[in-house]
Amino acid sequence: MGERKKQNGIGARLGRRVLRRFIKNDEGATAIEFAFLGIPFFFLIFVILESSIAFAAQQLLTNATDDVARLFRTGQEQRATLDETKLRQLICDRISILMSNTCPGLEVDLRQFDTFEEAAKAALALNDDGSINTKVDLGPALSKNMLRVFYHWPVVTNILAERLPDGKMLLYSTSTWQNEPF
Repeated sequence: MGERKKQNGIGARLGRRVLRRFIKNDEGATAIEFAFLGIPFFFLIFVILESSIAFAAQQLLTNATDDVARLFRTGQEQRATLDETKLRQLICDRISILMSNTCPGLEVDLRQFDTFEEAAKAALALNDDGSINTKVDLGPALSKNMLRVFYHWPVVTNILAERLPDGKMLLYSTSTWQNEPF
């Protein structure tokens, strides 16, 4: 019986020593802390990068829209030579630094209006398949016009892409003006 107590005492002491060694050993703590903090940290970094690039693309699209609208407003581009392909190319040439050279997600809508009030009230029309209803109708001198440019920007971050239709974000820019008397 005395021997049994001795063995139990030795086992208890041995168990406490192992437990103390385990508690004092912090070699794996860094790896565990990194796993807990690293995943959200890197996710946040990727979201910030994704948002920054999308913001830069939005600004590029806005500048391109303003540049092309200026060509129409001043009469440098005339309605007789303008069609949807040429309008898309004018925009695409200005945004190709961040977008593909063929601008696959680009849609353009150019319309003329009698008043600025009508242009302000113009709603975005959708086709039956959900795509944007666009047309190219540049007005003559002194007419009011509105150019709307849409780009379906592909999102790279998987978690963000899953929450967007087709994994793309719609970038949008508009410019409304009155043509000069050219």
